[in-house]
Amino acid sequence: MLNRYLSRIIVIVIVLGLALWIDLAPGARWTALGIDRSFTTKLGLDLVGGVQALLEADLPEGTSINAQDMDVARAIVENRVNGLGVSEALVQVAGERRIVVELPGETDPERSLSVLRQTGLLEFVDMSSIPQEQAMLLVGQTIRTDFAAGGQTTVPTQTVTNTLTSQVFHTIMTGTEINTVGVTTDELGRYQVAFELKSAGAKVFSEFTSAHVGDILAIVLDKQVISTPSIQNPITDGQGVITGNFDLESANALSVQLRYGSLPIPLKIVETRTVGPSLGQDSLRKSLIAGLIGFSVVVLFMALYYRLPGGIAVVSLLIYAAVAFALFRYIPITLTLPGIAGFLLSTGSALDANILIFERFKEELRNGRMLMQAIELGFQRAWPSIRDSNIATLITSAILYWFGSTYGATIVKGFSLTLALGVAVSLFAALVVTRTLLTLTLNYFKPENKESWFGI
Repeated sequence: MLNRYLSRIIVIVIVLGLALWIDLAPGARWTALGIDRSFTTKLGLDLVGGVQALLEADLPEGTSINAQDMDVARAIVENRVNGLGVSEALVQVAGERRIVVELPGETDPERSLSVLRQTGLLEFVDMSSIPQEQAMLLVGQTIRTDFAAGGQTTVPTQTVTNTLTSQVFHTIMTGTEINTVGVTTDELGRYQVAFELKSAGAKVFSEFTSAHVGDILAIVLDKQVISTPSIQNPITDGQGVITGNFDLESANALSVQLRYGSLPIPLKIVETRTVGPSLGQDSLRKSLIAGLIGFSVVVLFMALYYRLPGGIAVVSLLIYAAVAFALFRYIPITLTLPGIAGFLLSTGSALDANILIFERFKEELRNGRMLMQAIELGFQRAWPSIRDSNIATLITSAILYWFGSTYGATIVKGFSLTLALGVAVSLFAALVVTRTLLTLTLNYFKPENKESWFGI
């Protein structure tokens, strides 16, 4: 009998060992098979607090918005937020013109939201037509250029405060030609943004700076002048710096915007919601208490009603919980209150499968079957019901996940994902773990008193 189930025992031991290592080892890190990553428990906005923002395309109602542009905008927004150091950010498209941004653990919403508001269009603008003194007056002002973002064919209308801002300046190059960018300091310790251009941009930059030594080449972000440096020498190596009145935070914000490109469509923030960390911690604490109470009741019921098989089911359930939680950390999945609810609901599926098996097992014993024969028949006859119920749950989870992904319903998406994974693991726990442990236990102990051992 042991040889027959040896392969299953080995699989269970390996799976459980890996799961416990991922779950419990502090700083657990996988470095095999070309994978190098650490495992952490990611908690959602409603558990650790933070900020949720709803961004909308800042275009007139009825304007056709390309779905691909929204996907690109979503990716850029996600990269910007991650570049600012906001961990576990969730960014997804909601509908045709909106993007939902969740920033768990963020305590300074304006720091991140200010970066999300800007289109991030960087322009190198020729101001050789005006004296340097006048160019310096434009720092912080909005100007007009002959390059229009967002697919526009005309120069956007700006508020005219003087003749300089009404003038149209020529853009020689945009930030799309930037290859790398980072924050540095000059010899006086002032922050600046250093960049390196792609080959095509380096050629344009070299030709222009060689022909305009002494002229002004302004740095403009979203039509607002950042700085107006003069060209001291030809820049032929494709490297330069953006100077201005920067502190570390503003220099890093500009660096992030340039590093991850400009948005294909302008976005505006239409709604924000802040969740305090104390509220999130309270929710997490109450969720854990509820889970422990529910698990204790389940253990008590299984042990009293099903006796020996019930005890084995509890062991199987513990293995199920360890494996499922390890998957959540490995993938990783951001756990939210709805996600925890989905996980707890999948626990019911794990118990349901065991109960179906045990009831069939007890029926076979009542009919006079031998122990080992009753086990085999119990699993065989319970399988159709287990299969159909779990397939129905997985189909429902897939529909909910699609709904959440398409319409930005993150609550539904988290619930469906943890439910589906939990159901999949519950099948392994019931059909492999419970069956193996129950068969080996009954084969070696051979209990004679069916009433005391099985409650029949």
